[in-house]
Amino acid sequence: MLVRELHSLDLSPAEARRLQDELAPRVEVGPALNLETVRHVAGADVSTQGDRAYATVVVLSFPELSVVEVQGFEAPLEFPYMPGLLSFREIPPVAGALRKVKTPVDAVIFDAHGLAHPRRMGLAAHLGLFLDVPGVGCAKSRLVGDFEEPGREKGSATDLVHRGEVVGKVVRTRDGVSPVFVSVGNGIDLDSAVELVLACCTKYRLPETTRQAHDAANRLRRGEEPGGTLF
Repeated sequence: MLVRELHSLDLSPAEARRLQDELAPRVEVGPALNLETVRHVAGADVSTQGDRAYATVVVLSFPELSVVEVQGFEAPLEFPYMPGLLSFREIPPVAGALRKVKTPVDAVIFDAHGLAHPRRMGLAAHLGLFLDVPGVGCAKSRLVGDFEEPGREKGSATDLVHRGEVVGKVVRTRDGVSPVFVSVGNGIDLDSAVELVLACCTKYRLPETTRQAHDAANRLRRGEEPGGTLF
């Protein structure tokens, strides 16, 4: 997969925040994604241990959600863990794994936020700027914003609002389970991002893209092949 040349990641926290402010206006909200044209969707996740990061990208067929390709990349963690600046810590390994993907991919779902971020520059938006395919953020917990609890049925969703702006959707992906937080990464509209996430959810809370990438990242961290048996 093409990942365009990244900017320097050797930045101080203050410089990183300024860069986020500079990049945020470049995010493209839209166009809508026609799911009937999607053939492959990828998921990306990172597992860490000590000062090392283990990133994996899993490509699934769509709508079948069968595993087509798994790629992993290990890299040192060179940026400190700081709220709101996680992308600077995780972009190097995730970009490395994405660059190894050979299958043409129609969208990437990141286990991260996109616009649902204090400076509208979560990892899904930040790295999404350097991809030629739509990027979607699907996070397990809220970083910013207020919301009303969605209905208990799968597919129920409410707006996630931060500083008077809708920055994402709070989406129930399975009846009665905790919702996930979906936001635009880049090159897709919010409704399409929600539709894609729901289409990738089967009997679990998290989309298969995230679930499979998470399992693969843990295998890579344990020194196993990331493309081992997937359930």
